[in-house]
Amino acid sequence: MWHGLCSEPGMIHKLIHTRHDYLLTMLRGVLGVLYFAHGAQLVLGWFGGFGFAGSMNVFTHGMHIPAPLAALAILSEFLGGIGLLFGFLTRVAALGIAIDMAVAIFLVHLPNGLFMNWYGTQKGEGFEFHLLVIAIALTLIARGAGAFSLDRLVERGLGTARASQGPKRHGVPQGFGGRNPVLKF
Repeated sequence: MWHGLCSEPGMIHKLIHTRHDYLLTMLRGVLGVLYFAHGAQLVLGWFGGFGFAGSMNVFTHGMHIPAPLAALAILSEFLGGIGLLFGFLTRVAALGIAIDMAVAIFLVHLPNGLFMNWYGTQKGEGFEFHLLVIAIALTLIARGAGAFSLDRLVERGLGTARASQGPKRHGVPQGFGGRNPVLKF
């Protein structure tokens, strides 16, 4: 079933490939904690949030976002945060969060300017935080989850599974007994 997806350089491999990089782990962890907490507000009502029904009401009636898109935004923050915390499908999680933040900039925060509302003098919050999130998310999309991630663990497992299948025999000329010839110069 997974043979076509897991073969080198298959789609799954490209999606989860990452290096043992502690900096990526730190970026992923910080963004994961922030977005899990924010998503928990939106979905579970934790940390003073409205919960899923209340968040859907704010998004659909207050901001006039269509219900399917509102649900997608809410779930991308919650599930994206969980995905980032565990380093599972990190590129997908980061992409969802980046798109969510780009939409938030254009639908809500752009009229308020760049800066956060530190002094309470603006009508709302600016978009500087959103730009930072997008930059971190783009880094994770480009580089992957880093060290201590399920992506890395799955990638290593897929590599072991491919190695146990033996060498590929595609395009091997007759007369070599099914072995790939090695030419030494």
